[in-house]
Amino acid sequence: MAKGATIYKASLNIANMDTHYYAEHELTIAKHPSETDLRLMVRIISFVFNASEDLSFTKGIDQDDEPDIWEKRLDGEIKLWIDLGQPDEKRIRKACGRSDEVMIVTYQDGAARSWWKQEENKLKRFKNLGVLHLNIKGDIEALVQRSMKLQCNISDGELSMLLDEKSVEVTQEIWQD
Repeated sequence: MAKGATIYKASLNIANMDTHYYAEHELTIAKHPSETDLRLMVRIISFVFNASEDLSFTKGIDQDDEPDIWEKRLDGEIKLWIDLGQPDEKRIRKACGRSDEVMIVTYQDGAARSWWKQEENKLKRFKNLGVLHLNIKGDIEALVQRSMKLQCNISDGELSMLLDEKSVEVTQEIWQD
């Protein structure tokens, strides 16, 4: 964990009608001092969309050899590698070589579309790479609390996140499958 990291607790009640996954997850999340509330919530959103019993957050933003989120098999091999933002091609190549499936999740519309326009042709060669862009409707940062109890419902590809009377809708735009 990074020095000076802030610890957040998130209780997620996930109901994914698309995959028939229904579970509660109690997460402890270290927020790096350089990490924004938006990025913290994008990590949580990415966890929700890919939730499984074996999915977990890694050591954090300051680790070059680990993704933001991963799912490992019992033998320690990486099944799913999830990175946020706009990683460089070298990092993506390394991730694709180390895991069965790699997912890049972008979320800042202008920067993400510009990055994708530059990288799209280079990244098509990676057969185990998916690139998704999150479209967030609502004030996602308003959900951030040191202790959060979030209701997360997914139906027809749309995630609804609820905290008290606040809600946010999130859809995924597939750029590479």
